Amino acid sequence: MRVKDLPESDRPRERLLRQGSRALSDRELLALVLGAGMPGCDAIEMAARLIDERGGLVALAQADPHTLSRLRGVGPARAARVTAAFELARRAAGVAERRRIRGSGDIAVVAAPFLRGLRHERVVVVACDGNCGVLRVVPLTEGAADRSLIPVRDVLSTVLAIGGAAFGVAHNHPSGRLEPSPADAQVTELLRDAAETVGLRFLDHVIVTETAWARVS
Repeated sequence: MRVKDLPESDRPRERLLRQGSRALSDRELLALVLGAGMPGCDAIEMAARLIDERGGLVALAQADPHTLSRLRGVGPARAARVTAAFELARRAAGVAERRRIRGSGDIAVVAAPFLRGLRHERVVVVACDGNCGVLRVVPLTEGAADRSLIPVRDVLSTVLAIGGAAFGVAHNHPSGRLEPSPADAQVTELLRDAAETVGLRFLDHVIVTETAWARVS
């Protein structure tokens, strides 16, 4: 039975609005993303064919838009919609599983992939929500081989622009030394005071090397 031949209360959109998205099957949800079918094949049938042709919903979710656009009845516009829907789902899942910063070591772990393997110093900001869940890690500045610049105003602006409520800062020492410099200690105090002024929570400032990390006390 075609969608338009179903009683209005049984159509996917109406059922979703009435019962919630969990009440719909995979093909019905995909049909809503597709928006319409094609001659001789309604949206639900088309959704079922796409899932079958790709070998299941997981395989369909992993298909690139160019591959999808070549499937019968899809085209670039629908391929873009399907790809975007699956990407939103992945991002939402990532937010649900967001890493929480429970201590200075977590800042080092989250920042390390952005800092290791460099021959110059880099500063990254780890912006977090109110529960210390990581929202984003942002490379902020690139320094010389022996020093980094941590502009306090830019750090705060970055966190606020992301919508963060808390943040940590990390930078690398290409020399491999973990000892903080006087400038590192000074900027840590400036960050702590400035964060309090604008209502943000300053978590910590850490130094990361290729094999270890340390707090800037």
